[in-house]
Amino acid sequence: MLYLLTILLGNFDHSLFKSIYIFLISLFSNTFSAISGGGAGLLQLPALILSGVPYYQALASHKLATVALGIGGSLRNYKSLGNNISVAWEIIIFGLPGVILGASLVEYISEKYLYLILGIISILLAFYSFLKPDLGLSSGNKELNFVHKIRFFIFIFLIGILNGSISSGTGLLVTILLIKTFEMDFLRAISMTFFTVGIFWNFIGAVFLARIGSVPSNVLIVLIIGSFTGGYLGAHLSKLNGNILIKKTFITVCILVGISLLIKSIKGFL
Repeated sequence: MLYLLTILLGNFDHSLFKSIYIFLISLFSNTFSAISGGGAGLLQLPALILSGVPYYQALASHKLATVALGIGGSLRNYKSLGNNISVAWEIIIFGLPGVILGASLVEYISEKYLYLILGIISILLAFYSFLKPDLGLSSGNKELNFVHKIRFFIFIFLIGILNGSISSGTGLLVTILLIKTFEMDFLRAISMTFFTVGIFWNFIGAVFLARIGSVPSNVLIVLIIGSFTGGYLGAHLSKLNGNILIKKTFITVCILVGISLLIKSIKGFL
């Protein structure tokens, strides 16, 4: 009897430690993600895999958790969406087919090539943002002509494919695309990213990925709590400190995400 009790307590302690570990990683990564506009998968996804969750289940769990991140960030900064609801619908309508396609192809695509491409893009985004001192620090309302609209839709669709198949970095791509296309500041662009990518894209992607394997409910609950709290906290900090802090965090997260993805790609080639 004492032996059985010892085993039960040991399992409980291990489970409790694992839950606390996942919660802290989720809170930390999603707080910075809410400030920078993406990159929660940099820490959260590897943490899930290291804790013993299979890759596809970990990716589905991460995407469901980032829905909570999107809700948390959107609740705090919903006013920043302003008059851009039409843009939000365009991102949802033209991005979701890409997300579904990416999630459907994830079993058949070699991840190492996607990691390589997205890693290089992330690092280039960081340097581009660094070399453009005024990028994302002021807000405008640029009207697009027909050609620019079509180009925006194509980019959104392609980023959607990456979002469905890879977790890290796609929110950063949407954020910078919104800044360049519509001359938004970082706060407006990130609010839009969390409303569209964080909630709608990631939910649909998670549903399709969940078909590959069941999502562990005990892990998911902890992730959702950490993601929602981190999203709200990060959005609050970004609103208090403004676009300069957001841009610095964006550049840092882009570099870290890029390096992380390149390392994954290199390991895949070895």
